Amino acid sequence: MLTPRQKLILSAIVENYVRSAEPVGSRTLSKNQDFNLSPATIRNEMADLEELGFLDQPHTSAGRIPSQKGYRYYVDNLQPSLDLDSVTVHALRELFRQRMDEMERVVQQTSVVLSQLTQYTAIVLGPQVNHEKIHHIQLIPIGHNKAVAILVTDTGRVSNRQVQLSEDISSDEVTKMVELLNNRLHGVAMTRLKSSVYRELATEMANTLEHYEDAIALLNELGKVPDVDSTKVYVGGAMQMLDQPEFRDVDKVRPLLEMFERADSSGLERVVTMNSPGIQVRIGLENNNPTLQDCTVISAAYTAAGQPVGSIGIIGPTRMNYGRVIQILDVVSHALTATMTQRMHGNSG
Repeated sequence: MLTPRQKLILSAIVENYVRSAEPVGSRTLSKNQDFNLSPATIRNEMADLEELGFLDQPHTSAGRIPSQKGYRYYVDNLQPSLDLDSVTVHALRELFRQRMDEMERVVQQTSVVLSQLTQYTAIVLGPQVNHEKIHHIQLIPIGHNKAVAILVTDTGRVSNRQVQLSEDISSDEVTKMVELLNNRLHGVAMTRLKSSVYRELATEMANTLEHYEDAIALLNELGKVPDVDSTKVYVGGAMQMLDQPEFRDVDKVRPLLEMFERADSSGLERVVTMNSPGIQVRIGLENNNPTLQDCTVISAAYTAAGQPVGSIGIIGPTRMNYGRVIQILDVVSHALTATMTQRMHGNSG
């Protein structure tokens, strides 16, 4: 359908546009060493490709961008076949072989299940970092002098950071560094990572490791994520509010939906309290948040080894099936508590 020259030009436009997000002009292509064509020739070919529907011209006298038809032709016929390097393949296999984030998935899935069971919006706060201890650290190479540092806590929370390694560091040295960190940090509270533990480890690593600066940099990165005051917020069934007659007025429901959408930054974690034991029910104006003045919030904490680590809650209209929701939250909070406690005991060995 396309001539070899048109294929070459279309391929170059797609790849340039993907990189730059700017329309591609004939002069840009003519500077490519693979092209032995004048800008005028390229312009003519681009005009033909546009007429055939493979390119669009967003502005008069501007360059071209691929159309959806152009992208489809590129994907089907022109994109080069690239083989992943062995380091990347190994890293991917390692990541998928591990089930380190299992607990985090359980917490996330809980919000979906709660919403399905109650037909209201569910909020689940993941385990707070300041209640967690370090379980183990991994370092997985992803390319030349780069690696992903993975930190797993006793509750199953997973954090990762990309780190840069020294040019001449050996795999044996990397193994030694990770072993040292795991020996010293296993069971240490996340809140201590930036304080006394850091100072003690820095001295020991300087005396023990040849590339101790890499270990220091790794420790610094692990101390950055996650923040010790952070809480992950999972929202399930935000659109359930639209099914309630009370919230079919768009102006009335919009603030609620905006609050759910900004779950991590709007203080939604304060809506579902975890400071009080048992089931908490706040109706209408009992909620301090003005956005919830026409809502009921029912919440319950879940614990790990007797310590509160997170909470779950249901938000719906004040016209709520209270008995059913309270029973469901009671069962789920106890189940999460049992699972979290079992996870912590299993990781303590």
